[in-house]
Amino acid sequence: MGFPRGRRRLVMVVAALLATATVAVIVHRVLAPAEVSTLARGDYPAPARPPAGVIGRLPVAPLIVDARLRVYAAHRQVYADRPVDGRYRTSPYWSYRRWPAELTGIVASGSTVVSRWSDGQLVALDARTGGVLWRADGPKPAPSSAVARRTWAATVWEPRGLRLADLPDGRTVLVVSGDVQARAVELSDGRELWRVDLPGNCRSDVGTTASGQLIGLDRCAGPATIEFRDAATGAVRERWRPPGGSDELVVTPLGCRTGGSDCLALRTAGPGDAGGRGWLLGPGAPVAAPALDATGAVLVGEQAVVVLDGVAVGRSARTGAELWRSADLGAARLLAGQPGRVHLLTEANDLVTLDPVTGRQLSRFALNVGSDGTGWAPGAVTAEDGFVAVERLRKPVDPTGDDRRYYYTGEAVILAAT
Repeated sequence: MGFPRGRRRLVMVVAALLATATVAVIVHRVLAPAEVSTLARGDYPAPARPPAGVIGRLPVAPLIVDARLRVYAAHRQVYADRPVDGRYRTSPYWSYRRWPAELTGIVASGSTVVSRWSDGQLVALDARTGGVLWRADGPKPAPSSAVARRTWAATVWEPRGLRLADLPDGRTVLVVSGDVQARAVELSDGRELWRVDLPGNCRSDVGTTASGQLIGLDRCAGPATIEFRDAATGAVRERWRPPGGSDELVVTPLGCRTGGSDCLALRTAGPGDAGGRGWLLGPGAPVAAPALDATGAVLVGEQAVVVLDGVAVGRSARTGAELWRSADLGAARLLAGQPGRVHLLTEANDLVTLDPVTGRQLSRFALNVGSDGTGWAPGAVTAEDGFVAVERLRKPVDPTGDDRRYYYTGEAVILAAT
């Protein structure tokens, strides 16, 4: 005997509905917006002060946070490892994932790490635990045609439209720019301070100043103009053009923290210029600083360092007076600067670190690890908390090549203490 025909049909309908519901639940769980936070297990590490030398190699670019952790980016993930001076990348100390949004930038100040996502969300994490401190809405990132390379260096070292500004009263502000809007929030709690609508496609933000202003380049009406906006209030304090400057400008911030934050100066140039003009930044209009005119000049505090005819020269950025010169480095190139240190790379890929005030050599060693050798070209660089990290690229450098052709090895980033 079997089921009567009517009952059999009812059973089939119920079975089909159950199957559909099961599939719907699975699809929802897989595709629905979600976040996964894996908190730290173990104590927050102490600050590391390793001796000068190569630490190790990494497959992705690290953001040094609080001199204790290395924070990394992935397609939909922010994660950290420890110790900061570990030879290789280790299992995550903590991790934060979102779906389906994509990670577009990271910045950090003290023990706070802020991530920006493709849907405009800002998520602040406590570096000590990986826990979420706050969430806030921000403008969606402007579209970018740049290729996301496998080291994620641009995401962690040069995040577009995501910058910090330290205010004179001790507060830190996070300024977030999109295509048609900019917003600022308190770093401590995510509270919105201001938002302004911006004309699209003709204005860009290039950094923040050490005196608490957002630097914008406005090409919307007439000649390109540099705009200084108060990071605390959103009010435009100054609109400025270099005297006798081109109707179009290329603006390069100088003396900044990682990511173009808290910059001390900038260089302006017209399209196709071989050099430019340097300017010190402060509360008022920029002040001419010819010591920063040369392309490639590095500013560390009040000192400008440049390589001229193979000689490294340190000058007062304010007066131009020569402070020192170092002629024994060969055809070295300036790599980066950070408080109390300026870093150069020799033809043999020795990393040389000098005191920017006196020119005294603080350390010198080959940027080589294991049997990798030194036959590579430097790519993106960061310098912070006494560390230097450098992408190693295959010679000759092919910007259009895929990652296997572009990078020197699978673990393309070399990390050193100076």
